[in-house]
Amino acid sequence: MPSAEDTSVHQEQSVVRPTRQDEVAAAGSELIGGQSGRWSRLGSTALTPVGAVALVALGMFALGMVQKLPCYNWAWFKGAGSQYTHACYSDIPHLYSGRGFSEGLLPYFDRLPGDMQYLEYPVLTGVFMQIASWLTPGGSIQHQEQAYWLVNAGMLMICTAIIAVCVARTHRRRPWDGLLVALAPAFALTATINWDLLAVALTAAAMLMWSRSRTLAFGILIGLATAAKLYPVLLLGPAFVLCWRAGKWREFWVATLGAAGSWLVVNLPVMVFAPEGWKKFYTFSEERSIDFGSFWLIITQRTGASIEVSTVNTVSTLATVALCAAIGGLTLTAPRRPRFAQLAFLVVAVFILVNKVYSPQYVLWLIPLAALARPRWRDFLIWQACEVMYFLGIWLYLAYTTSGDKHQGLPTEGYQLAIALHLLGTLYLCAIVVRDILMPERDGVRRDGSDDPSGGVLDGADDVFVLGYAAAHPPRHAALTVAGPRVEWGTRGAPAAD
Repeated sequence: MPSAEDTSVHQEQSVVRPTRQDEVAAAGSELIGGQSGRWSRLGSTALTPVGAVALVALGMFALGMVQKLPCYNWAWFKGAGSQYTHACYSDIPHLYSGRGFSEGLLPYFDRLPGDMQYLEYPVLTGVFMQIASWLTPGGSIQHQEQAYWLVNAGMLMICTAIIAVCVARTHRRRPWDGLLVALAPAFALTATINWDLLAVALTAAAMLMWSRSRTLAFGILIGLATAAKLYPVLLLGPAFVLCWRAGKWREFWVATLGAAGSWLVVNLPVMVFAPEGWKKFYTFSEERSIDFGSFWLIITQRTGASIEVSTVNTVSTLATVALCAAIGGLTLTAPRRPRFAQLAFLVVAVFILVNKVYSPQYVLWLIPLAALARPRWRDFLIWQACEVMYFLGIWLYLAYTTSGDKHQGLPTEGYQLAIALHLLGTLYLCAIVVRDILMPERDGVRRDGSDDPSGGVLDGADDVFVLGYAAAHPPRHAALTVAGPRVEWGTRGAPAAD
């Protein structure tokens, strides 16, 4: 019977170390002493890889809070321009007063003064906002708004820890991939702009549950995440087409019913007792005009012609459906069944890219999925660089539009370039993921013979329905492991016979 030490060494050796597989990670490790050596002992102290990832994520979140200090101290309260020139804008303090929390109004039930008659966020996000307002102490309105942002930041920091832990644990042998999330600069910069991290945390937890074959828990968490933000429901699409290919219908329907049930538990009371307030999120989303960050804005600004909101809604919806159908076709015809995280990233990216608004904090939706879909530092950092440039671009553009005759900031043409840059960055990462699906030997997660570490019931499952010659007769190409032997796909790391 092996000793505890022998077991520890065996588990340690099974952990994939990015510094031995990723040249960018290896170069970056020089900042902290270099690559992990032959005799290093992961987990030999109280700080495990997952714990280290969580601590780094919290540290980066704190740095993001520091970046907001100019606004916290004065810029949120001294006119619009300063919060843009310091790139520290946040919706949170402004909506404390603007959505009636400072006056004790109850979301969805109490009517708001002005054009926005009810809170325009999904119910679970409204609950999150309301709890934060209950925890906000009194005082002057400026003091309350500062305290409200701090309370929300504390709650969002908890969400950040959840995201980091879930991503680090989703691929059992690849906990260090969580550092992609923890060190993502766009994550730190956008974490406290809005309340998106609540939905992101629930989605990350759902991904973890799916990887552990807990399909009901996955569905419940997806339903809760959808009650906080609309995009998580899209993950049921990849689950559907992957379960179709693998013949796992029972698991798909369990997840779908769990999602519907948890969504109804959250939404039904508000739907029944405050129907006008409840549907405000949906009517606002439908009526919202073309906004920041989208290719639609480039079109209208370049042509000078307006586009009807109904036309944009129709074209965006049709484009999303068509692109998701294309992803479904790719799934059924690929030489190996794609990994769940790959498809999850693609469908959410498609939804954002064709939408009429691409707010800077939407990058938070993609970061955990990108870390699981394509855990390679070079590609991830290229994309992050594009997102950071856009983060700076939008605030400099708003500074320009609010500076009057001074024209301080980024003019319209420069902002259009920033939009194009972050759209192209997202498209670049999508293209890399699609390439990995079509050429699974290029997928770093599968290079050791793994099938789908985040796939749960799909991991190692046989195909029962495929389309096309490539899927029906997959090539017997073998991925190279770190040590060099050939492996057969889907054999859970077993070397193939030569």
